[in-house]
Amino acid sequence: MRLFLVGTISCALLTVAAANPSPMTAKEVSLMLRSGFSGGAVEKELTARHFIGPVDAAAEKSLVEAGATPALIQGLKSGAFAVPASEVAALKTDLAAKEQRRAAQAEESRKLNTLYQAQLAQARAKASAPGVANPGSIAAAVKGALVTSRNGVLGPHPDAEFEKKKLIGLYFSAGWCGPCRKFTPSLVEYYNKTVTAHPEFEIVFVSNDKTAAEMEKYMRDMKMPWPALTFDKVAGNQALTKYAGSGIPCLVVVDENGKVISDTNAGTNYRGPAAVLTDLDQLFAGKSPAQVAQVR
Repeated sequence: MRLFLVGTISCALLTVAAANPSPMTAKEVSLMLRSGFSGGAVEKELTARHFIGPVDAAAEKSLVEAGATPALIQGLKSGAFAVPASEVAALKTDLAAKEQRRAAQAEESRKLNTLYQAQLAQARAKASAPGVANPGSIAAAVKGALVTSRNGVLGPHPDAEFEKKKLIGLYFSAGWCGPCRKFTPSLVEYYNKTVTAHPEFEIVFVSNDKTAAEMEKYMRDMKMPWPALTFDKVAGNQALTKYAGSGIPCLVVVDENGKVISDTNAGTNYRGPAAVLTDLDQLFAGKSPAQVAQVR
């Protein structure tokens, strides 16, 4: 690795020197020494390119730490490698031209970045505007089709409120399913203690019940605090039902654009919905989806 690094830096320095042999600085000299170049190789490079800049206390300390000999440091201080007087004027002109080019490039980069940031902000503002949802998002898939049980009575759930959600748990469940009825109270408890601290999180119940009345009774019995997809919209909503596994209860966490972050099913392995709650805890603790996946 050391030989590769030295060779790479050597090629870079020689390429730069051949294309535009600008004088070396104390920083460049230190870099060569730290990269493994001998004092003789450094002096050869200095003879070809010359040296510019003062060797103040900080520069001298850096050179010593890099392995510069007292003779090399004295040569730099004495002007032994300095740019010849006959070339100073041309050098100053060249350096000024380079500085102008760098400034122009920096300004162009700043303008492009400003334009990009403006476009990004505009896109974000449009995406978060009330009543506006990305056509491929979860919010678009449930627009106008969410209901909430309040005091045992189903009513429409505001689309604008749901469009603010960034992390959605799709809960596939049914009242006739024994394991579902066993797990749902735990999910209700988890949701109630989590949602206040994480308002970006929401759950959507996607019913596997036989009738709308059974779905409503299940929501009422379990006191589900989250919205549900209207019963008559479940069968035709492939944008959501495509996430369902082969069995229930099934909890799948996705981002607002439908990317799966955690799933009850890991391929053919049924992890169980409780495992998804463990993944959520890690996400809320600050871990990235990739880090959560690694732990699994």
